[in-house]
Amino acid sequence: MTAIPTDESLQAIARTIGERLLARGQWFGTAESCTGGLIAKLCTDIAGSSAWFERGLVTYSNAAKRELLGVSADTLQRAGAVSAETVQEMVQGLLRVAPVQWAVAVSGIAGPGGGSADKPVGTVWIGWGGGEVAVSASRFLFEGDRDAVRRRSAEAALLGLEALLQATR
Repeated sequence: MTAIPTDESLQAIARTIGERLLARGQWFGTAESCTGGLIAKLCTDIAGSSAWFERGLVTYSNAAKRELLGVSADTLQRAGAVSAETVQEMVQGLLRVAPVQWAVAVSGIAGPGGGSADKPVGTVWIGWGGGEVAVSASRFLFEGDRDAVRRRSAEAALLGLEALLQATR
């Protein structure tokens, strides 16, 4: 098992993202469920992040996902909160309601309970979108306790955004 990411290692990724966004004059925001605002916290711990990080929404409940991001009740009923469809709608919703060019969404099962045979503890879906690229989502299965799952989710979300920004110079 790999080491659990630290605030310092995660902030290093966020700094790189911030530098790229700042150079473009663009903004990014987060729509977080199982990470509970961790990604936003990591970004806002960085002095000067107010020049590239616009907002973070913690949409932990299904009601919050519907009310704040416009995730459809049908999607939540059919696919569940922890699904590609839900995180894609979370990204689309954030891009629609916030003055950001890039968005990241995370929804998962951090544990220790709440898992099922189809979606065991550690299952996390992350969505990304912005710029001229289509919204995408990836499924992850992270090992470890609740904190480890959340930190690994934040790392994957930030690395995914960093790669997307790199690819869309």
